[in-house]
Amino acid sequence: MNQPGMTAAAKVLSVGEVAARSGVAVSTVHFYERKGLIAASRSGGNQRRYARAVLRRIAIIKVAQQLGISLAEIRDHLAALPAERNPAKADWAVIADGWRSDLDRRIGQLVRLRDTLDGCIGCGCLSIETCPLRNPEDKAAAQGAGARYLEPAPGDP
Repeated sequence: MNQPGMTAAAKVLSVGEVAARSGVAVSTVHFYERKGLIAASRSGGNQRRYARAVLRRIAIIKVAQQLGISLAEIRDHLAALPAERNPAKADWAVIADGWRSDLDRRIGQLVRLRDTLDGCIGCGCLSIETCPLRNPEDKAAAQGAGARYLEPAPGDP
C-alpha cells in the first residue's frame, strides 16, 4: 500500500521486519527465498530488502501449507502473482481456482479414509495390501501399487 509521503526506503522491509510482521522466523523468510517463493533485492550495504507485497505472499504460503499444499505447488501458483504489488481479488481468484480441484480431491480421499477406518480390527498393521479383511489373497495387487481402496476411481472427485 502506497501511503502519501512514504519514502522509497520506507516502502521496503528488512528481513527482521518481514519476520516480525508476518509471524515467521527470519530463517523461514530466508528459506522461502531460497525455495523461490519470495524474492528480495539488495541494499547498497548488501542487505536483503523486501517489498511490502511479500507480507501477503507469506500469508498465502502459511495458509496453503496448513491446507497441505506442497511448497512446489505454492511456488508454481505464486509465480502467477504480480511481484511488485499485493495480489488483487482477481489475482487471488486464479490461485483459488487452481487449488480448488486439488482440495476437492483431497477431501474425497479423507472422506473415503474416514469411512473405511471402521473396517480395521485395530491390529495396527494398516496394511491394505495384505490385510485379510480388506484385501483377501492380495487381490488389489492386480490394480497396482499403493492404497487402492482409498484412491478415487477414475472420474471420481
